[in-house]
Amino acid sequence: MGDGFLGSGWAFPVDVDGQGAVRMATDGDDAVRHSIWTILSTSPGERVMRPDFGCGIHDHVFGVNDTATATAITREVRSALTVWEPRIELLDVFATPDPADRHCLLIEINYRLRSTNSRFNLVYPFYLE
Repeated sequence: MGDGFLGSGWAFPVDVDGQGAVRMATDGDDAVRHSIWTILSTSPGERVMRPDFGCGIHDHVFGVNDTATATAITREVRSALTVWEPRIELLDVFATPDPADRHCLLIEINYRLRSTNSRFNLVYPFYLE
């Protein structure tokens, strides 16, 4: 079960369980992974009560799938996760073209949970055009 430092919250994407209750991210590791996904999926300005929350990768949705776009997206991801997810130590971020889809960049995020020193990896697909 999750520890108090990592916390818990709604699972992402938001869904209901068999009893009609909101499905929760029950494990601390899972809650952090859901938080990272939420940060990357939210464009700054999208949340009325917290307009600065999110990640600026969405400004590049019409970008060309090239090195310059990958570099800009990597910078945006690093910045957003550094600000919005204090439970992790960001180890590395890579954005590489998906070999199976020329309109997709695969954003690989390597991080360490500060509370447990456990290392994790998350790959977030970002679609261009």
